[in-house]
Amino acid sequence: MTGAAGTGTDRDLEEERRADRKGGPGHTVLLALALAVPVTKVAYTVGGGDAVRDVFVGMEPANWPDVLLGMVITDPLLGSVLAVVVSRLVFALFAARGAVPTGRGRLAHLRRIGVTVLNPLAVGVIDACLFGPWWGLGTALAAYALRKGVVVEYRTGRRRPHHAHGTGHGSGHSGHDSGQGSGQGDAHGTAHDPDYRPPPWLRRAAAAEQGAALVLTAVVLPALFFVSALDGQAWTSIVACRVTDGTRTADARLIELSRKGNGVVGWNLDAEEISNGLGCTGTESRFVREPWWRT
Repeated sequence: MTGAAGTGTDRDLEEERRADRKGGPGHTVLLALALAVPVTKVAYTVGGGDAVRDVFVGMEPANWPDVLLGMVITDPLLGSVLAVVVSRLVFALFAARGAVPTGRGRLAHLRRIGVTVLNPLAVGVIDACLFGPWWGLGTALAAYALRKGVVVEYRTGRRRPHHAHGTGHGSGHSGHDSGQGSGQGDAHGTAHDPDYRPPPWLRRAAAAEQGAALVLTAVVLPALFFVSALDGQAWTSIVACRVTDGTRTADARLIELSRKGNGVVGWNLDAEEISNGLGCTGTESRFVREPWWRT
């Protein structure tokens, strides 16, 4: 029975390591969102059908990512959650390749601090510049908390870098003390700290980190993306321009798609077609229609 349990644990650990090396489920979710959400945003904003095709043709392929970028940098909650998810995803990916330093010396301690803290600080600074200091602080703390859980798991041996080589079960005595799976995972490598004893609350927090990361990635982030996609706001600026149609010139509101010379190519909200505008000035509101949940 013990052997069977050990085999099952080793299999679970190997699945976790393989998921980390591939980016986990997060990369699949992010890829699906990156493809589906911009199209949904454009379709709901301009009305769907042929209008969607016309908008993407008018934007030109190089400008297509602007839809996703515009959504992220104009929605504080969406931008912050995405920053936390990406920070954790990237860190887990590199941790699976041996990026978490081990050892008890001062240098190893400083390296762990640097690896764990620098990226949360970076995403916090970006968030603060876009949305304000409180958003930046919250994003940095959340990103650090999720990263800290990954560090604890690798240091206790719950997860192992995939390049580590086995040395038998010589350190199996530390399995019970240093966290779930640390003794049984020695056949897969010794890239953990056998003498590392995190306090019980930190072990529990590290276990909860996986659940929190999964909920953020698979539930919260997709929900926020689709709420943003269906909120009825343009993903970029709406400008008031002079539009010439044959011999007639009129003022119109355009969703800016690209710039050509001294004019703008945009989706004409009045004529519902692509138009070239001149003498454009910005407008304060980006609302085009009522949010989906109010229709």
